[in-house]
Amino acid sequence: MTSLPSPPAPLASAYAAALHHLLEGSHLIAPDALPGLVARSAALLGAKHVHLYLADYEQRILSPLPAVAGELERDPVTVEGSLAGRAFQRVECVESDAGNALRRLWVPLLDGVERLGVAEFIVPGTAPLPEEERRVYRQFAHLVAELVLSNSQYTDTYEWGRRRQPMTLQAEMQHNLLPPLTFGTTRVVVSGLLAPAYEVGGDAFDYALNGNIAHVAVFDAVGHGLHASLLANLAVACYRNSRRAGLPLAQTAAEIDRALADGFGPERYVTAVLGQLDVDSGVFRWVNAAHPDPMLLRGGQLVKELGCEASLPLGFGSLVGGAEYPVNEESLQPGDRLLLVTDGVDEARTEDGSFFGRDRLAEFAAKELASGLPTPEVMRRLQTAILRYQTGRLQDDATTVFVEWLTGKDENLVPG
Repeated sequence: MTSLPSPPAPLASAYAAALHHLLEGSHLIAPDALPGLVARSAALLGAKHVHLYLADYEQRILSPLPAVAGELERDPVTVEGSLAGRAFQRVECVESDAGNALRRLWVPLLDGVERLGVAEFIVPGTAPLPEEERRVYRQFAHLVAELVLSNSQYTDTYEWGRRRQPMTLQAEMQHNLLPPLTFGTTRVVVSGLLAPAYEVGGDAFDYALNGNIAHVAVFDAVGHGLHASLLANLAVACYRNSRRAGLPLAQTAAEIDRALADGFGPERYVTAVLGQLDVDSGVFRWVNAAHPDPMLLRGGQLVKELGCEASLPLGFGSLVGGAEYPVNEESLQPGDRLLLVTDGVDEARTEDGSFFGRDRLAEFAAKELASGLPTPEVMRRLQTAILRYQTGRLQDDATTVFVEWLTGKDENLVPG
């Protein structure tokens, strides 16, 4: 691995002091006091002001955390059409003139490759910052992101900032169930989104990377409201329990089927795709329980849908004395993407009743993949297109998940 060049001695000393101050101060700080600690620590780097913005649940707005005492409250910033939004979308540092011999630097806040929001640094100067100084602010922002994530477990302050409207109880349950929306290594990227963000009920997805096997699953519980959310929660919990017990795919599906049947009876069920990608060989193995087929995209274009023998939904097996869930297999090529969706995507309709459909989904996916943007941004734009098609109001939950193998483009996921 190529080592990064060290910053000049004065900058390195300031950087060490800023990190020390931030880490030492973080242990006993009240969670909603974090912005003040960040500002005081960044001052050791020379920053005059620092403001933190978190993405809302629909990833349309960057909402400011509470201002540091003595500073004016900041307004939310749109992701589309703003410099802050550009930093968020493209996962890159964006710099501009701030007037009065000051520069403004927008830096993505990343947990691994999960985009939490952006940090705004106001620093002295009239010329663009040297690369070594920008690198220091990138690394500082990465630590800030980790502290934002850890402190969010102890307060509702960050949640209040992210929410642009009230959230239903079932949506609360679903979002608490989810893993981070994006995960990436040099071998695999997984990125997903739920919609409608504030009302989703029965959709869910999950993933894990264990050794050389990337596990991924998408669930769609029948119905709407609280019962659908309870169904999805049980399905995901059973999936994780079976996965962590090392059960093979077919047995995992059977375990979920039995748990749902025991807990809810035959009138409640879940459709799902449970998959495993060998990140060494590119072999994808999956079970499909009455769910829309995964779509295989290569070079940004739809190659085929991964059709297979139909199986019963999870929870129906008790009606036939135990359902069979055959395992299917497909060999991927480097750079291939799998697109997994729930039927709310396929069946999205406009006011005149026309379907969004698989063809239009493939067309939109190809268009966004051709942009060369990071996978989570492609996902965000794909969801935006689906919502726009329905004039912003979905008639059913719509979940989309991308799985990308051996992209060799990890530099697109983190700022360079």
